[in-house]
Amino acid sequence: MYEISIIKGKDDLQGLLSIDTLIDFLYQHLDEFRDSRSAIKKAIDYALSTEKGKGGFIITAMDDVEVVGVVIINKTGMSEYIPENILVYIAVHKEYRGRGIGETLLKKTLERTDGDIALHVEHDNRTAISLYQKIGFKTKYIEMRYLKCQN
Repeated sequence: MYEISIIKGKDDLQGLLSIDTLIDFLYQHLDEFRDSRSAIKKAIDYALSTEKGKGGFIITAMDDVEVVGVVIINKTGMSEYIPENILVYIAVHKEYRGRGIGETLLKKTLERTDGDIALHVEHDNRTAISLYQKIGFKTKYIEMRYLKCQN
């Protein structure tokens, strides 16, 4: 079995976990949907920040000393027109998939989060979409982005 922990600040990262461990885990297990290591670090730093207008939390699933799942939640500082929270990353170790860890992490996230949650998912990530819908997430918008650096 695995142990679920909630990390609210850098002081909670004691023992076997470090920010680098979390970055490496997410980078490896987000597969083709991964962001850069620097983007992952920014999301973690934001989640663990104590600055006004920032914050969030991290939920980990550990099997003894090995990380088997991670969720990163960032607070948006908004409500009503934009959800109060964004689920930035969720990943389960490749060798532990299909055991309900992702669903458990999502349920713990819903229990722990105050306010609504938004997330982005690639339109072709059918496994993730099915899990999110099973938990109760609804498709409200299609996100579109204008990337200035590419125009």
